[in-house]
Amino acid sequence: MITMATRHSPEKKRLIAYRKEGTVIRIEKPTKLPRARALGYKAKQGFAVARVRVPMGRRKRPLFKGGRRPKTRGRFFALDKSKQQVAEEKASRKFTNMEVLNSYLVGKDGVHKWFEVILIDRTHPVIVKSPLAANTRQRGRAFRGLTSSGKKTRGLVRS
Repeated sequence: MITMATRHSPEKKRLIAYRKEGTVIRIEKPTKLPRARALGYKAKQGFAVARVRVPMGRRKRPLFKGGRRPKTRGRFFALDKSKQQVAEEKASRKFTNMEVLNSYLVGKDGVHKWFEVILIDRTHPVIVKSPLAANTRQRGRAFRGLTSSGKKTRGLVRS
């Protein structure tokens, strides 16, 4: 007899576990280590990785109450940012002492997308001595579109 636990692939089991977690959580090490290293992650002090859940689909705008011309009201509006950029901003809000370096997709189902965001503690002595300190000197890289997904949204990266 085949049980429910044995029918799912490892990736499916991982997504089932992700659904039970919170929206933004810190994890010990990256799920996709080669991808994280390519984006600047190093396994040393001052670096952290957070997994962020972002809902799929377009943004639903609330209905206004009051007398206005309803011609352009609409309900669903596409956000001007990518889901990846939204995930980076969520991680930046949660970990206020850290700066977003980069992020990558780790999974998606019909309802959510999960991104892993690489964070740097810009005041840590190891980071202050490294060349990364120049990139993370100012606060709010994720909010100002200075990460790679933000630059892509702004049209600065050719693909």
